[in-house]
Amino acid sequence: MTDTALPTPPDIVRAAYGELVVTDLAASREFYVDILGLTVTAEDDDTVYLRSLEEFIHHNLVLRKGPVAALAALAFRVRSRQDVDRAEAYYQALGCRTERRADGWTRGVRDAVRVTDPLGFPYEFFHEVDHVERLAWRYDLHTPGALVRLDHFNQVTPDVPEGLAYLEALGFRTTEDIRDDEGVTYAAWLRRKPTVHDTALTGGDGPRLHHIAFATHEKHNVIAICDKLGALRRSGAIERGPGRHGVSNAFYLYLRDPDGHRVEIYTQDYYTGDPDNPLVTWDVHDNQRRDWWGNAVVPSWYTDASAVLDLDGNPQPVTARTEVREMDVTVGADGFSYARVDGTERGFKVGGQL
Repeated sequence: MTDTALPTPPDIVRAAYGELVVTDLAASREFYVDILGLTVTAEDDDTVYLRSLEEFIHHNLVLRKGPVAALAALAFRVRSRQDVDRAEAYYQALGCRTERRADGWTRGVRDAVRVTDPLGFPYEFFHEVDHVERLAWRYDLHTPGALVRLDHFNQVTPDVPEGLAYLEALGFRTTEDIRDDEGVTYAAWLRRKPTVHDTALTGGDGPRLHHIAFATHEKHNVIAICDKLGALRRSGAIERGPGRHGVSNAFYLYLRDPDGHRVEIYTQDYYTGDPDNPLVTWDVHDNQRRDWWGNAVVPSWYTDASAVLDLDGNPQPVTARTEVREMDVTVGADGFSYARVDGTERGFKVGGQL
């Protein structure tokens, strides 16, 4: 079926929650609750439901005990119950597998459809969800490193342009990307809410999950998390940062949870809600795209990512990226990144042209 024959896509509001399978539920609970400060909405012997401080829906993160650490779902809230119908019809028209549950896939969520999307990722679309207490005014519960919102997902896929075409047809808008002079696209950032992104595509072997990101209010909250990890002798959980991104302009920190799932702590990106918000394109050779201060990106950040499950809970096969990889053109044999080609600085342009 051609794009012109596809039914109307669902009206997606925002990235709402991720479901991760973890092998040691107690260790994961300690990491996300005792260290990062997420709030437990509900839990049982096999599952923990967590939310950030400003959230009013039931959860932003589900930790489910299982034999293999992996991503089970990336869930998006849609604007109405009818948009769940639209999501189901849209993906069926694409020829994707869909499965709908009237009582939802997770506690607190009802009438949700999960799909295996064209890139191999397990997406969920829902509207009806239990409301819980929004803790924005409960300052007695706020920690120095308070996580206030789920911000975005980041997906690893071998063909970024294919992923862009699919997600833009679904209604996402691209805010930033990374390219080279030959036209190879290495990564892209796409949004539904008026921030830099609800999800991003990173070029690499996939489908795999690169990270899930939570937002803090300010830079000092990110630094407080680093201080806490150091005090607990858990600084090994820090993979990269803290630092300032060029892409998104946000202050960042990347952590690895006990199973190796990557979590970004993220703050201070910018508004993108105008209809003519310009695309920002970065040159792949510009080190400031990934770190505004020019710091090296550790190789694991490019190579490591979480497995992705199908709707039956089986790991999806991974397809190798055939185009040149970002790490291959920016990281030398010594493990450090370089920002120059022929001794010249390479930058970025607003409007999509290098």
